[in-house]
Amino acid sequence: MSDALGRLKEILGTIHDLERVSSLVAWDQETMMPPQGAEGRADQRATLVRLSHELLVSDELGRLLDDLRLLEDELPYDSDDASLLRVARRDHEKARRVPAELRGELSRAGSLGLGAWLEARARQDFGILLPHLERQLELKRRYVECFDPAEDDYDVLLDDFEPGLSTAEAESVLEELKDELVPLVAAVSELDPDDDVARAGPFDVDAQKRFSIELLRELGFDPDAWRLDPVEHPFAMAASLGDIRITTHFHEPHLGGIFACMHEFGHGLYERQISPTLARTPLATGASAALHESQSRLWENLVGRSRPFWAHAYPGLQAAFPDRFGRVDLDAFYRSINRVCPSLIRVDADEITYNLHIILRFELEREVLADRLSLRDLPEAFDSRMHEYLGLEVPDTRAGVLQDMHWADLTFGYFPTYSLGNVISVQLWERVRAELPDLDRALERGEYGDLRDWLRESLHRHGRKFTPQETLERAAGGPIDAGPYIRYLKDKLETIFGVAAA
Repeated sequence: MSDALGRLKEILGTIHDLERVSSLVAWDQETMMPPQGAEGRADQRATLVRLSHELLVSDELGRLLDDLRLLEDELPYDSDDASLLRVARRDHEKARRVPAELRGELSRAGSLGLGAWLEARARQDFGILLPHLERQLELKRRYVECFDPAEDDYDVLLDDFEPGLSTAEAESVLEELKDELVPLVAAVSELDPDDDVARAGPFDVDAQKRFSIELLRELGFDPDAWRLDPVEHPFAMAASLGDIRITTHFHEPHLGGIFACMHEFGHGLYERQISPTLARTPLATGASAALHESQSRLWENLVGRSRPFWAHAYPGLQAAFPDRFGRVDLDAFYRSINRVCPSLIRVDADEITYNLHIILRFELEREVLADRLSLRDLPEAFDSRMHEYLGLEVPDTRAGVLQDMHWADLTFGYFPTYSLGNVISVQLWERVRAELPDLDRALERGEYGDLRDWLRESLHRHGRKFTPQETLERAAGGPIDAGPYIRYLKDKLETIFGVAAA
């Protein structure tokens, strides 16, 4: 039995290595690779994906899992080995439904789509990306057909990012948010906007980077295990538990790149604090995309837009930009970074309107997959929904349908996890504040160790040991619930801006 378990771990370790190398070359594609490397990189990524897929679906892996079923039943449910066997079996059974050739072609098409997206953005021409999207939609539909018929085809794609959650369940949460947030946006839009000092640039990019590096180091960024790089669209990845790579995009007109650093730090910290006993296994990553997003939003918004946090950090920002903030007091800055104002770009959106950006994308994805919306008509539908939900006119495709990299490889099923992550972040925050009653004072002193430790013990160290639902229950004490998040937003609006919402 021990020989079988050892062999299983050996194969799973090889799969893990291949997947991390695939992520590493994807990171390189977005940070370092010259544009003409796109074709070759697409083939390289497809090869890595195909090789890892072939190992995952192999007969040997299946036999080992069968041989170890009795051991799995005997082990404590929360033991590392029992969790490894559960997760490996689920991954194996799901992967066996998908031919290796299709898996490789999906990766190759996605890689080519990324290059096309960058060119389309530069030229503001959706037509450059369109044939790639059409090819990928064909592949996605073939992928959906690999599985038993679901209540909604979108269920299959959502399960890749949020295992066990149905489209109907996700829609229920998002509809509750939409019903509550649309009136809030209307109420705030009637206010006279304050001087938006956080967007009153120019802010020197090099100064933003220097400030961000120092801020990240205080939060827990260790240069021996982390790195920060500039990209078109910020993201984070982990090549291993000791190799965390985060990215950002600094903008001269505003400070969004600083908040992107805090956002990606949250993703990186989740990966960094996974238990070393789970290294080189399928358990060595976050439990789901929404739980991962909860960590980025927690650090960006619940910490990074709080007054206690900036009570400590603001003097450093004033020193970095004395001409801009030397005479701006903390309260004015705090109001500015929490200002609610519909904006075109999702990643720069405030806490409230951000979710409407996500909801419109979720709706459009479902319509495209169900063949109720043609990809050719996607730009017009996107612009129309932006006007309907946010009252904005989209000036060009770069600020419209081409603003996100997620549709470059038709990553349908991922967008809803952003808003689900927002919801979960506040559920976790309520538990954090109950168990760390001195948290505000710690933030005012620039002390983040207790918060990092709580997150490690309650969430991060477990990786994928438990289902997303079990993980949330253990960390927050209940299932996903939009109520705390909605209360948090309403309370914040009333406290800062005096807007009382029904």
